[in-house]
Amino acid sequence: MRKLILLFIAFVALTTSGFANDKVSFEASGPDVVVAGERFRISYKINTQKIKDFRAPSMKGFEVLMGPSRSSFSNTQIVNGSMTSEKGVTFTFVLLANDPGDYTIPGATIVADGDQMISNAMKVKVLPQESASAGGSAQQSSSASRSSSGSQSISNQDVFITATATKTKVYEQEAFMLTYKIFTREPRMSLENVKLPDFTGFHSQEIDRPTNATWSQDHYNGRNYYTTVYRQFVLFPQQSGKLTIEPARFDVAIEKVVQSADPFDAFFNGGSNVVAIKKALSTPTLNIEVLPLPSGKPAGFSGGVGEFSLTSTISNQEVKTNDAITLKLVISGTGNMKLLANPEIKFPESFEVYEPKVDNQVRLTSNGLTGNKVIEYLAIPRHAGEYVIPSVAFSYFDLKSKSYKTLSTPAYSIQVEKGSGNADQVVANFTNKEELRVLGEDIRYIKLNDAELQPRGEFFFGSWIYWLCYIVPFLALLIFFIMHYKQAAENANVAKVRTKKANKVAVKRMKAAGKLLAENKKDAFYDEVLKALWGYLSDKLNIPVARLSKDNVEGKLRARGVDEGLIKEFIDALNECEFARYAPGDENQAMDKVYTASLGVITKMENSIK
Repeated sequence: MRKLILLFIAFVALTTSGFANDKVSFEASGPDVVVAGERFRISYKINTQKIKDFRAPSMKGFEVLMGPSRSSFSNTQIVNGSMTSEKGVTFTFVLLANDPGDYTIPGATIVADGDQMISNAMKVKVLPQESASAGGSAQQSSSASRSSSGSQSISNQDVFITATATKTKVYEQEAFMLTYKIFTREPRMSLENVKLPDFTGFHSQEIDRPTNATWSQDHYNGRNYYTTVYRQFVLFPQQSGKLTIEPARFDVAIEKVVQSADPFDAFFNGGSNVVAIKKALSTPTLNIEVLPLPSGKPAGFSGGVGEFSLTSTISNQEVKTNDAITLKLVISGTGNMKLLANPEIKFPESFEVYEPKVDNQVRLTSNGLTGNKVIEYLAIPRHAGEYVIPSVAFSYFDLKSKSYKTLSTPAYSIQVEKGSGNADQVVANFTNKEELRVLGEDIRYIKLNDAELQPRGEFFFGSWIYWLCYIVPFLALLIFFIMHYKQAAENANVAKVRTKKANKVAVKRMKAAGKLLAENKKDAFYDEVLKALWGYLSDKLNIPVARLSKDNVEGKLRARGVDEGLIKEFIDALNECEFARYAPGDENQAMDKVYTASLGVITKMENSIK
């Protein structure tokens, strides 16, 4: 008897936890990639059966062969002692892909539990059909794939790796990107014994990529393949002439289903086995024509190739002897940033100059390194006087104009006054935190001027300044706590905060809708207007959106003292927004009308609702 009671209690607990989650979701699903002429399914699933007014979106670019077909489902699962139950409805369409291209199917709409919901949009890529010239005919290709189940060989058209360069004719130090990409008919494969070239004649940097390869489908040379990018490098040629990128070599292992003559396999495995077929692959040789940089290089040319700009700042122009001066140069742009030589600055002879500090704040892109190269020069004047740090010139080869350009910084006048100590001492706080030598450390300079002394008998302790040091912080802390308490009390009233911000949030959404109107994005515009209208009521009435519907919103607004005419105008704005997207006629005129009506009714509601 006791065991029966315990089992009953456990069953009740599991049932209660299983039906606690009643969150409604409306999701669309379907393939990401299809082939032209192929049939495929898309489904709209909602996890509730209290629905009405399902409206399918526009499926431009596809032919609807069937649908929507409606089916109900009910699932119950127990995982780790927790029961979950789900009931809902699925709407299914069968579509035919006609023309190759990239298409977007907007979200469908439905009314569930009294609330209108919109599903997610889907992006579908339609690949061309395999051409008859690609490895024979399409029929030969399909028959070859069927017969390949009994073969343990892989052809060069079934799997290969390409090496492509974004440019094959470049200047010295001009960056270009090299990509190794895998094409295969069977995505279940692995790479072994990979040997990449040494990139002789190039300075190479690899682009970081995710560890796990992401496969996608693509059309290449008349056939459809699974593809993924294996490695990518940015190369900088270091010499002119014809440079060669040697082939990369790969050993691949592909899992393939083959027919077996063993009767045991025929009985237990359906007459087939999965075997790993190995194949050696190599990429073609790439020839890169590297042009020499034109003659007439400027005197200040430092090897820069790309597009750059130059700025400079100085820490101080009025200093005392033995104080540090930091001159900072910033070279910005895109090109061979890390290969640039530091510009030379001719400081006055009486300045002690240290090695510059270089910080490369760059990131790797297909066009080279993009970012800033920050160079800090530290100098210390040892003698008083007026000095000039001359202008700094930076020359580079501009790829757009295919000519040399020279940038320069302004000259800086430095006024150095005699400081305390002598020229052998260093008394300065340096911005770049470099360690400096301290000269003449054995004999310190003795300060001769009189110091201010405190009269005997006078102490800081007990003075009015002493007591203020206690009272002022105490009062400041007290005021802070009072203001913090008031702010916390206001924030605790969530309903009041939402009500205050209702109009602000709605206006922000209407501004976003206005931008979508200008861009003529019809579906996104109507979605944003509906969110603004329903969201305004939810915040203003302090009622979740899921509990608002056209059936109960009239009573809620009437209870808050809203005029009957304004209530009807608000409901009409909702209806007009919902149905305008599907109505024939001038879309721009309909969108303008919906936008004006929705914005006007929100303004009137703000002035009327109590």
